[in-house]
Amino acid sequence: MGRHRLKFVHSFRDRHGVIRHYYRRNGRRIVLPGLFGSPEFKAAYDEANSSQQPLNPAERRTVRGKSFDALALAYYASPKFANLSASSKTNYRRVIESFLVDHGQRRVDQMKREHVDSIVGKMSDKPGAGIVLLKRIRSLVRYAIQMGWRETDPTLGAESYKSAEIHTWSENEIATFEKEWPQGTRQRVGFDLLLYTGQRVSDARDMAVPDARNKIKVVQQKTGTALSLTAHPNLIASFKALPSGHLAALVTAYGKPYTSKGFGNMIGEAIRAAGLPERCVPHGLRKAAARRLAEAGCTPHEIMAVTGHKTLAEVERYTRAVEQERMNEAAMARQLASERNVDIGLANLPFRTGNPIEIK
Repeated sequence: MGRHRLKFVHSFRDRHGVIRHYYRRNGRRIVLPGLFGSPEFKAAYDEANSSQQPLNPAERRTVRGKSFDALALAYYASPKFANLSASSKTNYRRVIESFLVDHGQRRVDQMKREHVDSIVGKMSDKPGAGIVLLKRIRSLVRYAIQMGWRETDPTLGAESYKSAEIHTWSENEIATFEKEWPQGTRQRVGFDLLLYTGQRVSDARDMAVPDARNKIKVVQQKTGTALSLTAHPNLIASFKALPSGHLAALVTAYGKPYTSKGFGNMIGEAIRAAGLPERCVPHGLRKAAARRLAEAGCTPHEIMAVTGHKTLAEVERYTRAVEQERMNEAAMARQLASERNVDIGLANLPFRTGNPIEIK
């Protein structure tokens, strides 16, 4: 039973990592206890299935027109949701379904700003998840406005949590990893894939080996952006030191392609084994790649051609530290040049040479 989907059963992993199941039909929701397929689960499912009666058309319109359950179903069927990448759809559904457990039966047109603050405020133990939850509530509400189900957006001005910026790896941290995992190890190949292509874990994990022109083709899962990347000599050296024997540049010890989670876990474990601090995470290598490009004098558009970012604002977020340091050095140089000019001018004045000034 656990290997088959049951009609009207929806499952999701909550913010504590627990998989929960519920029966949803005709705008009603019933929690299904126990493990999927267990006697407790099956008894609850059979009872829920037998007790559900079809709603009459008038009642169905009332429920579907004003509940978040109904809004979510409409949103999932919309072009707006269909245009998302596969990974984004999965992430959106996970957060929305979690939200619907407690709020699916509530009327969309009755949500107020204080309700949003209360819901998000309960996520103080996981601020990152709270930020994402607010975004998904906003997605639903704004779709409801487009559908004419309500007129105002209660998420406007809603308080959220400050997002902790992902740490950009320093050169010392990069050198520490490289010392622990030399070329010829699977961990080093994965590391170099992230550092020298500037891509996300989800895209680097199944990259193909470079072609005859040392080009790597990538279609980003999140954005759908197609990129042709020139392989860095250090990355090519990593491939030669540990040939995969497959079209994929990196495979598991069993010769299978990595999943995004598996690849991220492998790199994360290697980072910890190298004794690097908690702030060093795989995605920080994407930022380090952008930093290196900025330090080399690349323009924002040139950096975008490597990382695949869609807007200049995104690239500037990755490189602001480099720009700040560069502008600080330029400002200091201007200040020192100005002070030297002033000194030269003052040196010719009488009081700078010890001569008295005659006042008449």
